[in-house]
Amino acid sequence: MTGVESGGRRAVAVRRLLAAPTADLAAHEATHGRLPAVTRELIDAVAASGLRGRGGAGFPVARKLAAVAGGRRPIVVANGAEGEPDSRKDAVLLTRAPHLVLDGLVAAAAAVGSRDCRVYASEAVLEPLRRALVERRMAGYREPAIELTAAAETFLAGEKSAVVNRLSGRAALPADQVVSTSRSGVGGRPTLVHNVETLAQLALIARHGPSWFRSVGAGDEPGTMLISLSGTRIAGVFEVAAGAELPEVVAGLGGTDPVRVRAVLVGGRHGTWISGSALPGAALSAQGLRHLRAAPGAGVVRVLPHGECGLRVTAEITAYLAAQSAGQCGPCRHGLPTLATRFGQLVDGVGDPAEIARVARLVEGRGACHHPDGTARLVRSALEVFADEVARHRHGHCVAAAPARTGALR
Repeated sequence: MTGVESGGRRAVAVRRLLAAPTADLAAHEATHGRLPAVTRELIDAVAASGLRGRGGAGFPVARKLAAVAGGRRPIVVANGAEGEPDSRKDAVLLTRAPHLVLDGLVAAAAAVGSRDCRVYASEAVLEPLRRALVERRMAGYREPAIELTAAAETFLAGEKSAVVNRLSGRAALPADQVVSTSRSGVGGRPTLVHNVETLAQLALIARHGPSWFRSVGAGDEPGTMLISLSGTRIAGVFEVAAGAELPEVVAGLGGTDPVRVRAVLVGGRHGTWISGSALPGAALSAQGLRHLRAAPGAGVVRVLPHGECGLRVTAEITAYLAAQSAGQCGPCRHGLPTLATRFGQLVDGVGDPAEIARVARLVEGRGACHHPDGTARLVRSALEVFADEVARHRHGHCVAAAPARTGALR
């Protein structure tokens, strides 16, 4: 569903990235037109647009472009490795609008002076890109050769240093980044890694300019964003104005009354739980979530209804994250398994929230990548939002219909 009307109410969905009716080149050109000639001036336009990365970190895109521009034989990478289980936005974009992603990749390459373009994504979504590349060649497009690489099917496969490792012929594992990839990435060359949605947004800015881009969205985060909405009556990937209010997303797009919401996980499995009572005034932008110590991340919005146990769900996620670590440093080898075990004990009514918070502090900021940090953030927010459920489980009760004891976590 990507329409702008839902249940008689105006919803928050808009059409920019998903505007073309089909994925073929003819529909793409009829909707967006051909990409104009791009020079380094595009970096200034992107800076004026206020575009931030859509892969999770929300870093200013123009700054990443400028850091690579003029480097020795730079490489530009479109990162579509969507390891987050609750996210489908990149897969939908690559399937529905592959030409917009390729346009953005080519535009970024032109802006930084690159002739080496790569796309890194799950094998399942590379086929639409293969077809798109054939269409472009047959239509006479003159652009750099674009190499496709299948991503590893792991949670951390899309982490920037893991992407660089995979494209350099090594295992797709995160690594300590002593030197920025903008100076030394794939094969020791300056490397620009952007999420595929970020590049699609850049392709629109190259066509329409920064003022058009800023005509929708929030002041601190203009434009649109793709979100993966689940746990609602209507689930799926939607394109919304950045800064869309969460109650409107849940009701207008998800078809679920916010009154029925126990909590919302924003930002995915490295994200933050927000209590249902805190939804009024919460919006999908950095500023709109700052008071809740949360961020939009990669646009995951997972709704937890009343009657589903937040402790149980968080325990399952924490166990998953512990199992998905690269196992290369102490916080991942020892800290995350301990954190998962301790949180699982909460579900069984015997855990200690203070001890869990202590372990979360110990793993944070000490890993080779941000995997321990994201896990600690999730756990801390769960301890706060589901504090009443901790007390309930201690007395053998649970909001879910199932008994309090979990047995083995999956």
